[in-house]
Amino acid sequence: MAETENRPTNFIRQIIEKDLAAGLHQQVKTRFPPEPNGYLHIGHAKSICLNFGIAQDYQGACNLRFDDTNPEKEDISFVNSISHDVRWLGFEWEGEPCYSSNYFDQLHAYANELIDKGLAYVDFSSHEEVRALRGTLTEPGRNSAYRDTDVATNRREFAKMTAGEYAEGQCSLRAKIDMASPFMCMRDPIIYRVKFAHHHQTGDKWCVYPMYDFTHCISDALEGITHSLCTLEFQDNRRLYDWVIDNITIDCTPRQYEFSRLNLEYTVLSKRRLIQLVDEQHVSGWDDPRMPTIAGLRRRGYTAGSIREFCKRIGVTKMDNMVEMGMLESCIRDDLNVNAPRAMAVLEPVKVIIENMAASESQTIDAPLHPNDETMGTRSITFSREVYIEAEDFREEANKKFKRLVLGKEVRLRNAYVIKAERVDKDSDGNIKTIYCTYDVDTLGKDPADGRKVKGVIHWVDAATAVPAQFRLYDRLFTVPNPAAQDDFVEAINPESLTVKHGYVEAGLRGATPESGAWQFERTGYFCCDPDSQAEQLVFNQTVGLRDTWAKIEHAPG
Repeated sequence: MAETENRPTNFIRQIIEKDLAAGLHQQVKTRFPPEPNGYLHIGHAKSICLNFGIAQDYQGACNLRFDDTNPEKEDISFVNSISHDVRWLGFEWEGEPCYSSNYFDQLHAYANELIDKGLAYVDFSSHEEVRALRGTLTEPGRNSAYRDTDVATNRREFAKMTAGEYAEGQCSLRAKIDMASPFMCMRDPIIYRVKFAHHHQTGDKWCVYPMYDFTHCISDALEGITHSLCTLEFQDNRRLYDWVIDNITIDCTPRQYEFSRLNLEYTVLSKRRLIQLVDEQHVSGWDDPRMPTIAGLRRRGYTAGSIREFCKRIGVTKMDNMVEMGMLESCIRDDLNVNAPRAMAVLEPVKVIIENMAASESQTIDAPLHPNDETMGTRSITFSREVYIEAEDFREEANKKFKRLVLGKEVRLRNAYVIKAERVDKDSDGNIKTIYCTYDVDTLGKDPADGRKVKGVIHWVDAATAVPAQFRLYDRLFTVPNPAAQDDFVEAINPESLTVKHGYVEAGLRGATPESGAWQFERTGYFCCDPDSQAEQLVFNQTVGLRDTWAKIEHAPG
């Protein structure tokens, strides 16, 4: 067993340790069982870290299994994206990926076993009739007219279903359990239905497909899973899980344990809602950086380590709660503050001309890649007569609290010289076009010789060498903390969740690619290069700001 000093504890780990101590299992085996009908999101990351983390810590194994029982909504592209996301998060599954469809023959045989035991029957009731007979939370269900069909007839009718002799919806195979059960999932649930659909793994071999609840527990047992971990919405389904396992002939008896799902502020984690966002084009796709998908977070610049740390911080409990978005942002901010090299970018540029510098003059300055980590080394930046600064960093008049450039006053250009604003040019609308300055030639890397204090520092880029760039600034996708509670969650979409600006980055980022990692654009935030980048037009996504500005908004009085 792995060392325990730094291992986070939770009720699931306590169960596993108790089982191992009692000799119930020789090896822990878990699985991560996504349905390949969409991209993984941050909630899945919690399950991935739990299942694969337990397997690592207890020297066990974890399967990646695609629960692919609904071919109409599944696609090989989702299979590929899920596999990529799991590996990107830093985990590796046992052997080859598994598919529930690998077990369709066995599942069909187990369905016949239940028929032979008088525990399953073919029901020709319509979908509406089945629902009406099911009862309510306060009223028991009523038996179908087909519930007591004899075994031989059920065998024959299920064979006809399998041969494609019945239309979709004409009949189904139901488990014969208890129509008076207080648990709806035990009121003769459907375990097979007719569906004429091409399957991404089995092609057109089958026209009957098993239901998820029937498939899931048997797949666990066939794979020798010891601890089947799922979220709390499947708590009642554990009774069906156990009933199926207890009534078929199978060696392994896995046990299901439930934990709370992740609920994250200012987003939705329902796959149905995520599909709606994509299909209705409220976002650009599954990997839109505003999406809570792992692909979206990766494109936005989140690291695998930051997501694993987030999952560690939120823990594993049985209590439902809403996690603040600030906790996720804090994890990536902590990661990048240490690991991201620094660079300068100007998002809303205004030109500065340094009049006492020759037009032909250009200097190369060494600047640190990280102010607190000398091992990262330095980078070269150029400085010449014309530079760009942020428009918001200049005012013609300002009070003493404004520590940036003011007409008639001085400020330091980061890693370079002290400059003084002398005059400005404006366009016909009164907008500032150019700021004319002078610089103190003796202030490179040191204070002015006469002892005067210059408190402000602003960032800049050299106009002669700067690289044009587009900057995509992302805000929260929704304007309310719990959009799923709205009558129509789409109405809560933040119309300002994406702002695009056009500016410049320093010359050293000319060859930036999505594989280059992240940068802290000094005084602005953390950014990464987007796949949309072209050589002539770099595109940078803002991962997160330097500070949590939403915390101030949310905790403001009134």
